[in-house]
Amino acid sequence: MVNRFILNEVSYFGPGARKELPGVVARLGYKKALVVTDKGLMKFGVAKQVTDVLDEANIPYEIYDEVKPNPTVTNVKNGVKALKDAQADFIVALGGGSSMDTAKGIGIVSNNPEFADVVSLEGVADTKKKTVPIIALPTTAGTAAETTINYVIIDESKQKKMVCVDPNDIPAVAIVDAELMYSLPKSLTAATGMDAMTHAIEGLITKAAWELSDMFEIKAIEMIHRYLPIAVDEPTNPIGRDGMAVAQYVAGMAFSNVGLGVDHGMAHPMSALHDVPHGVACAILLPTVMRFNAPAALDKYVEIAKAVGVYKEGMSKEEAAEAACNEIEALSRRVGIPQHLSDLGIYEKDIDALADQAIADVCTPGNPREVTRDDIVQLYRQIL
Repeated sequence: MVNRFILNEVSYFGPGARKELPGVVARLGYKKALVVTDKGLMKFGVAKQVTDVLDEANIPYEIYDEVKPNPTVTNVKNGVKALKDAQADFIVALGGGSSMDTAKGIGIVSNNPEFADVVSLEGVADTKKKTVPIIALPTTAGTAAETTINYVIIDESKQKKMVCVDPNDIPAVAIVDAELMYSLPKSLTAATGMDAMTHAIEGLITKAAWELSDMFEIKAIEMIHRYLPIAVDEPTNPIGRDGMAVAQYVAGMAFSNVGLGVDHGMAHPMSALHDVPHGVACAILLPTVMRFNAPAALDKYVEIAKAVGVYKEGMSKEEAAEAACNEIEALSRRVGIPQHLSDLGIYEKDIDALADQAIADVCTPGNPREVTRDDIVQLYRQIL
């Protein structure tokens, strides 16, 4: 069996790392940027921390800030036009997964115009050219979109999240600067952090996992468990913020290459049909899905228990698995994640539509335990 592993060409880490941006632009010979971000980051001055660096270096740019929390086909199409109108030769993707996913769609379509309808990119698209060069600066510690070959866009016509997998979309450069995350609200810090935990756990137990990916995911689980409560409780504490910034990237390096599972398969329709933030959707499902998957991955659950500090000598594999699930559930409660779908406005009447999309989601086949539509219905019901 041949295993493939794709990573960024170059990445920078640490508080203040955004100041590396001018050197990166000069080294690569880029001329003008399209900054892809959202209005919230513009309003609260986070985007200014990056555009100030561009201004000081006299690097010209234009801003496209129409990105939605759950980005759409329309966002991508309008961004393609914005890139062309700006005559920009590279993209600065600034934000959470939404901005970076939108930037990937813009860059791929711009260099592969045969996919201009965007919806044809769903799944594994046969693009021929790399994206317009992207320099990605995350402002959340969760999606790791700055180092993944995946992006997610909502097809408004079908009210469906399209998961797009394409080695050509990975940003050329990732700049992971925890200072860009200091103003992230507590609830969003918790949700994105638990999204990263979901990536790490699903990436560890997915069918395609192997030794190299396991190494990253086990370390990511350990780091997220340690640093997420600090980041939530002390938002300007560099220990928590930088720890989470690195941890989510570590998780992303692996899951991008080995895939995810039914937690993400079930979370995607929650966002598409009910506009639930992605991190919240993943987090609320995680303990229940972990318990469902435990029989198929007991050895890996022992490693999870060890990573979060609840393994005790002499435990059976089943006991270690339950301790691991309980600890992840406790962490979710500790950082304030809702515990019931009804808290999110999702009820029994909504489950059939959710299950229809979840069983067809591109992430679901990677689940370590075979899952049916009826299983998915029951999993949703357990957390109503």
